[in-house]
Amino acid sequence: MGAVLGICSAAQLACCCGSAACSLCCSACPSCKNSTSSRIMYAIMMLLGTVVACIMLSPGLKSALQKVPFCNSGDATQVLQLDCTDVVGYLAVYRLCFAMSLFFFVMALLMIGVKSSKDPRAGIQNGFWALKFLVLIGAIIGAFFIPRGEFGQVWMYFGMIGGFLFILIQLVLIIDFAHSWAEAWVDKYEETESRGWYCALLFFTFLHYALAITAVILFFIFYTTTESCALHKFFISFNLILCFIISIMSILPKIQNSQPRSGLLQASVITLYTMYLTWSAMTNTAEKECKPDWNTLIEGNEPTEAPQSEKPAFDGESIASLVIWFCCVLYSSLRSASNSQASRLTMSDKVLLKDDATSRRSVSDIPLVTNEVLQGGSGDPESGDGHHVWDNEEDGVAYSWSFFHTMFGLATLYVMMTLTNWFTPNSDLTTLSSNMAAVWVKIVSSWICLLLYLWTLVAPIILSNRDFS
Repeated sequence: MGAVLGICSAAQLACCCGSAACSLCCSACPSCKNSTSSRIMYAIMMLLGTVVACIMLSPGLKSALQKVPFCNSGDATQVLQLDCTDVVGYLAVYRLCFAMSLFFFVMALLMIGVKSSKDPRAGIQNGFWALKFLVLIGAIIGAFFIPRGEFGQVWMYFGMIGGFLFILIQLVLIIDFAHSWAEAWVDKYEETESRGWYCALLFFTFLHYALAITAVILFFIFYTTTESCALHKFFISFNLILCFIISIMSILPKIQNSQPRSGLLQASVITLYTMYLTWSAMTNTAEKECKPDWNTLIEGNEPTEAPQSEKPAFDGESIASLVIWFCCVLYSSLRSASNSQASRLTMSDKVLLKDDATSRRSVSDIPLVTNEVLQGGSGDPESGDGHHVWDNEEDGVAYSWSFFHTMFGLATLYVMMTLTNWFTPNSDLTTLSSNMAAVWVKIVSSWICLLLYLWTLVAPIILSNRDFS
């Protein structure tokens, strides 16, 4: 499915180059919805930016650039001299993500109030891909001309706020995923009465709880080594108690009566994600004695005194954060909002694509591209005049275009903070230090996650006069 959609997105990118390229590329591609292909293109755009940001933090990049002739400031014979140190390090990541987030936020402003693809702004959303990539590249280049000054300090606060807001959106997507997963498998079990589905439910529920309990044990072993780690003990114990409470509540008879498909699978997913947020928060604490030195543990060396400055590194927490971020972005780009009450309670239908009649048709049911469409006509798949990247939003948008770009702008800020380990830049803009504000951002996010999941359980009981079916 991902390969098919990827081909569709590449075909749509080719179609912006002219009718000749369109006729050559699109004729060999399967059909897909315009709303889906556009979202995937924006996801690819963000993914490429993230890859470039990772390259900017590569340890050997700075020394490699010193060998480039026009970057070697010590060579007086060179006419063109550039300070290439600005394209490496955490500040370079700040500048790149500043341009990317600005691009998405401007797109969000431009798309406010769009109701259907008949709006003149629809062409900006679903087309002009070559131009949009050029605009984004130009914005990134322009960001490197911003004077250093207080840019790093100020933009760090914007990144922290934006990263926190994206974590909230990430919570909604994960809770929606947990409910959708459980409901789909319970439906399969009820339809087929196969023990395979029942065993699969039990296996993954057990696996998630086993991983969460293992994580708690490791947290107590490695993150509560001294008496000064009392805050870590509180985080681990308190979140463990909250996870136990929501697990018990998910199987209470009153909850089961209002939501028959509610169960431990959803609670296990939320418990495991809460443990991840707890771990992520503890890795950002300033107390070195409350965090394990993995190099010392693995190599068996004597512990060394912590350096005065810290550098962003691709540690386990950063890699896990990026994997979860990528899964959420991909999920939001491909997933269609279901009609379940969980989608309504979490408002995930504002983030995900809305289901329509055409989205349930298979690719083979949609006709091939006609000459009329290749020449610029707007065919109707229902009547047989469809095209490969066909418009399914003439009657109404399949998702909120403005909110989608806002989400991607916040996701860019989250990537920026993740790649720089949520560190605080010091006044000289060359060193970084741990940030206790990031610790509380992540811990509060874990509490909000649990409260939001609890709300999806009790809302049908509290709001008994509303119909969630």
